[in-house]
Amino acid sequence: MNKDLSELKEELKAALIENLSLEDITPDQIDDDMPLFGDEGLELDSLDAVEIVVMLQRNYGLDVKELQKGREIFQSINTLAEYVQKNAS
Repeated sequence: MNKDLSELKEELKAALIENLSLEDITPDQIDDDMPLFGDEGLELDSLDAVEIVVMLQRNYGLDVKELQKGREIFQSINTLAEYVQKNAS
């Protein structure tokens, strides 16, 4: 993958908003290190996690099977972008 990390982060933010129907949020409201899950940050839930897995598969050809690995990857836009950049085909 030859996108730079900041470009990829913006793309991921837009994809999250679109795929998770976060109408009230704009990409610039999502900090790169904001927690995606839990009581702070975006407050996503397990159904959102499934949507993210599908999005990563569809957009980047990535398959996140291990739940524990998913937890690490889905912490923030930073961790998500790093994973995509290292592993996308």
